[in-house]
Amino acid sequence: MCGIAGFWDRRTGGTRNLDGPLTAMTDAIAHRGPDDSGIFVDGGAGVGLGSRRLAIVDLSPAGHQPMASDDDRYVLAYNGEIYNFNALREELEHRGQRFRGSSDTEVLVAGVKHLGLREMLQRCNGMFALALWDRVDQRLHLARDRFGEKPLYYGWTDGVFLFGSELKALAAHGSFHPEIDRNVLALYFRHNCVPAPYSIYKGIAQMSAGTIVTLDPGTRPGVMPRPEAYWTLRETVDDGRSARKNATVRLADPADQGLIREAADELDAVLGEAVRIRMHADVPLGAFLSGGIDSSVVVALMQARHTEKVRTFTIAFEDAGFNEAPDARRVAEHLGTEHVELVVTDKDALGTIPKLPHLYDEPFADSSQIPTALLSGLARAHVTVALSGDGGDELFGGYNRYTWAERFWGRIEPVPRPVRRLAGAALDAVPPTWWDRGFERAGPVLPRSLRVRMPGTKIHKIASVLPAADLNETYRLLASHFDDPTGVVLGASEPKTMLTSPERWPDVSGTELMVYLDTMTYMPDDILTKVDRASMGVSLEDRVPFLDPAVAALAWRMPFELKLRNGTGKWILRQVLYRYVPSEIVDRPKMGFGIPLASWLRRPLRDWAEDLISPERLGREGFLDPVPIRRIWADHLSGRSDREYELWDILMFQAWLQSRGVTN
Repeated sequence: MCGIAGFWDRRTGGTRNLDGPLTAMTDAIAHRGPDDSGIFVDGGAGVGLGSRRLAIVDLSPAGHQPMASDDDRYVLAYNGEIYNFNALREELEHRGQRFRGSSDTEVLVAGVKHLGLREMLQRCNGMFALALWDRVDQRLHLARDRFGEKPLYYGWTDGVFLFGSELKALAAHGSFHPEIDRNVLALYFRHNCVPAPYSIYKGIAQMSAGTIVTLDPGTRPGVMPRPEAYWTLRETVDDGRSARKNATVRLADPADQGLIREAADELDAVLGEAVRIRMHADVPLGAFLSGGIDSSVVVALMQARHTEKVRTFTIAFEDAGFNEAPDARRVAEHLGTEHVELVVTDKDALGTIPKLPHLYDEPFADSSQIPTALLSGLARAHVTVALSGDGGDELFGGYNRYTWAERFWGRIEPVPRPVRRLAGAALDAVPPTWWDRGFERAGPVLPRSLRVRMPGTKIHKIASVLPAADLNETYRLLASHFDDPTGVVLGASEPKTMLTSPERWPDVSGTELMVYLDTMTYMPDDILTKVDRASMGVSLEDRVPFLDPAVAALAWRMPFELKLRNGTGKWILRQVLYRYVPSEIVDRPKMGFGIPLASWLRRPLRDWAEDLISPERLGREGFLDPVPIRRIWADHLSGRSDREYELWDILMFQAWLQSRGVTN
């Protein structure tokens, strides 16, 4: 695992010193690789590649980067892990390749030499972002893994093409002169993060998952290279649905326990193999454990394949409504892991907030970034690598909105929209605290499916989507923090994205479409970004077994009824987990990884927030319209609505702006 950075300086052709700027860029991301650093400069071409190394596999100098192929044609700077590198190594040895060390980096650059970059990437099972300089053809290639686990930014500034794992690497180069893109800022307010291929700065792109970009001597300075896909989720979806047609008859009867057992057996084996190959490391390794389905099944499969106790980590909150630690503890005790639990106070969590703008580098407002950062710090005190359960919700239908859509849309669709608008207004008129108290009192008689955290906030969200024209609009509203962000961002025109471009959607059913869109947008832009920055901020490598290509392919081959069944999400995944952990330990309403943000904004964070969104400050900066923001703030403070999601978007942008001293 590493951080990479570099440039192609088309202005000078190597007439000035390139080592200094390159070293500054890699130093800016030293947290991503504290164990080693290296630079490569092709002075005649004006190309520089730099690396910071977090040594995971082959801790010797043989893993040093940037690394050249044995014929010196290719030079590679690479951030990531190739989990099937041993199998690829054996294949390359049969082709006559000889290796001096045991790192996956050496296998990757040798594979490019023998197979070419595109074919080698298609053969790789891993997470990565890389830069490859071809000294013969004078071409610079950048590439990113299939699902976007590892980040990469790039763009032109003053005739120099810059790239790096984080924006702070680009900012360390002397030619970087950032300008905030107001149109992208509007996207941020819809998504609560900046979605690829955009970045918060004009002229700087975020590499899309599963793509390669190439520059050659004919590339004109200032012209952005066109990304080319070497893999797409769309192909996996189409292949899976085609294979599923052949299996429909066999699985048509959901009561056939034999066939269901076959499906669970296959998932157990495929996911188990994904876990096994991600446990290869020459440094201490563990896992995040929340006690939910996804992390529990990953830990269970780890422990089943490990002779020693797996190290597991969780954090406990003082607020019982947000504390998953007892659930994690029960799972850990049953599996016999070496469990570490950290009790986090509100003061600890609040103390993390000032660090967030630097950690995330551009506006990012998933508030679970706070516990994720704390959990990463806890794990790093004990291990260098941690496996997580991310991706399970997207691939196996785990989010509450999937269940809600399946259960309720068919019932409310026949109701005239004016009636639904009135019903939504009636639900919204009751403050969320009243709903919360009502659900708390009725708790003993409520079914388990209705025992949810923050029911008032969820009811208000349902109220906001009741007037939707169809299920697709319902999803867009559920997935958006601001459905019209141009009403908040001054002078903005929102660009189209996958979320707002139905013409780019595959021909799949309503709920499956949600799963597809979440995998394409929410997962890489929010979930994976959140975990990458939090973990790498403390030099911890996070590995995600659910994002193994074989697991994703199997998920899309399965009939959707095996994932979302009788109102229960991740149904088939639960059947696998029950083989290792009794259902009564893990069956509970989905919590998520939350914090009591609504109450914090009304009390300990109130003065901080008030300063950031004062009318005078907003007017002086000139990015956001003070009128709707002050309305949202007053609405939240009064308790009539919980507006923490919109407010956190606003506050994280304002805090990021403040941290950089940026003005209009």
